[in-house]
Amino acid sequence: GKILNVEKSRLSQILKNNEVTTMISALGAGIGDEFHIEKLRYHKVIIMTDADVDGSHITTLLLTFFYRYMPELVENGHIYIAQPPLYKLKKGKREFWADNEEQRIQFTEEVGAAGLSVQRYKGLGEMNPDQLWETTMNPENRRLLQVKIEDAVETDRVFTMLMGDEVAPRREFIEKHAKDVKKLDI
Repeated sequence: GKILNVEKSRLSQILKNNEVTTMISALGAGIGDEFHIEKLRYHKVIIMTDADVDGSHITTLLLTFFYRYMPELVENGHIYIAQPPLYKLKKGKREFWADNEEQRIQFTEEVGAAGLSVQRYKGLGEMNPDQLWETTMNPENRRLLQVKIEDAVETDRVFTMLMGDEVAPRREFIEKHAKDVKKLDI
């Protein structure tokens, strides 16, 4: 499920959220002023969500939490985002995992539509355990995107705008960039 939007919450509220307290406990490094990177239990913290709009929203909520309350995780390159496929295409013995509609179309044009099996994964829960391992969890096959901060001031501004209380700047951002959206899962 979705965690609390920490951008709009006081620390006392945040520490009452089960998902947040579970992450704090699992990582073992504390939170906020009490965060100590040397106590971190894991070298990689991998955000693994569905390849749809809800999954993207959960990823943004998690990134906001890490950026605001465990910034050293981001600054030191410990945060990664898993990149699960959206489609499994199969024709005969040939299988292909497509990340988006464009790749699905390209593969279909390459092999032909006759006899092509297409399975769309709205969520990770729709994959069987072997498929999830093969595409998203197996270190030999998985694709991870490392989260990096190139401009701390701009990063702070964007988190505040997108996740904060003021609606007008968020609406202006959406209106300005809506035509640039390449992938929208409705």
